[in-house]
Amino acid sequence: MKRTRENRDRPRGRPRRFVGGLRTRLVVTFVLVALVSAVTATTLAYREARTAVLRRTQDTAVHDLRERTTAVAADFDLPPDQRSLARFAAQVSDGLGARIVVARYRDLAATSDRYADTSGRITAELRAAVRTGDDARFQRVTWRSEPYLVVGMPVTYADGDRRTSGLEVYAITDLRAERDDTAALLASVRAGTVPVVLLAAVLALLAAGTVLRPVRKLGRATRALAGGHLGSRVAVRGHDELADLARTFNETADALQASDAELREQEAKARRFVADVSHELRTPLAAMTMVATVLEEDADQLPPDAARAARTVGAETARLARLVEDLMEISRFDAKAVRLNAAETDLAGTVRASLALRGWTDRVEAHLPEGLRAVVDRRRIDVIVANLVGNALRHGAPPVVVTLAADGAWVTLEVADHGPGLPPEARERVFDRFYKADAARTRGAADAGGQGSGLGTAIALENARLHGGTIDVAGAAEGAEGAGRGAVFTLRLPLRRADEEDEGEAAE
Repeated sequence: MKRTRENRDRPRGRPRRFVGGLRTRLVVTFVLVALVSAVTATTLAYREARTAVLRRTQDTAVHDLRERTTAVAADFDLPPDQRSLARFAAQVSDGLGARIVVARYRDLAATSDRYADTSGRITAELRAAVRTGDDARFQRVTWRSEPYLVVGMPVTYADGDRRTSGLEVYAITDLRAERDDTAALLASVRAGTVPVVLLAAVLALLAAGTVLRPVRKLGRATRALAGGHLGSRVAVRGHDELADLARTFNETADALQASDAELREQEAKARRFVADVSHELRTPLAAMTMVATVLEEDADQLPPDAARAARTVGAETARLARLVEDLMEISRFDAKAVRLNAAETDLAGTVRASLALRGWTDRVEAHLPEGLRAVVDRRRIDVIVANLVGNALRHGAPPVVVTLAADGAWVTLEVADHGPGLPPEARERVFDRFYKADAARTRGAADAGGQGSGLGTAIALENARLHGGTIDVAGAAEGAEGAGRGAVFTLRLPLRRADEEDEGEAAE
């Protein structure tokens, strides 16, 4: 059976929190920014340092080769033979330190180190560029996994016409020292990245603590405010956005507390007014009821119009008396002045007595198994039964079925009629005070005493809650067994109250 009101009153769960709070995200962000910055700086520094080292090396190699070749070529005779070409290469190499020099003249080639393998280091591309050009050319190559710089230049005549003589000179420079220098620089920069990242993490934790501390305080204050502690406030420090947020929260809390105090005062005044009015009406109502009763008893001796008026006065006076009693009862619930006089009670006997007291035994189909006992307030159970069964008789259609059953640690009392039932919008509001759904229900002969006050179901629900139970309402049941049933009210009560169970466990 659908429990509409309980589902409506159940508080919604808090939204799920994603893995990793704001502190974690701040730290991760700081570390990522620091890491990206360090990697970027390392890459730029390595590239610039490598470029500078290589440029300096190649500029030096080109300058030295040009100067040495010019000096040696001044005394060199063309065309050369193999021996003179080898001597030329050796003389150029002597002035360049440990560099290998290769000299070429047409089909002849000579190397300053005859044991050196130069075929893989002087590329055809570089040779073509030197042969067709009139100035020095260079190329960085990798030979046997080692870096080298190869500089080549054509030798021109010294008579000023800048024509090439056909003699080509190539100098091979080992770049392993420069590679090691740049690698050492890269390693040192990488080693400095770890402290930078750790420092960024520490700074992120400090920044997160500074930022999140007021946020956490604001969160605690907000939760306290949502929990009903309207005096919750946060300290305002500084003049930044967080301080503005804290100031706005305090202003909102002040306004909410003022509104709550005003509403509570108005509600208290309204409750006192209802209680006072109800109390003051009891005395004149008692006198009116007495007079109305006398008039009703003598109505047969009065003229027809007077008799009808006397009976109407009697019925409306009785209805007003019930309304006053209901108002006083609901005001006691509002004032928290209701106390439960609970004792172990035979529920079947209590329900039977309630039906018999009101003359409903012959009009109600009761299924009341013996032996169901619970700790309840007998008078308040009588009020619940009277309201639920009275509504079924007044607004439903016969037969009205009352069923008592045990359900584990709970006991249920179901009151079902066979009328048109309650529409969904009426079921949502049937327990509201002063709500009447007569438009959706048929008033039968049981309503001869006048329409109800609209407080009966509200009082019944308050009495059920006082026992730790509840009342649910459903529409027409489906299926052959429940076909034709109208509204179904179900009272659920615990067999023992929670506070009594706790007392029993403590005694043990």
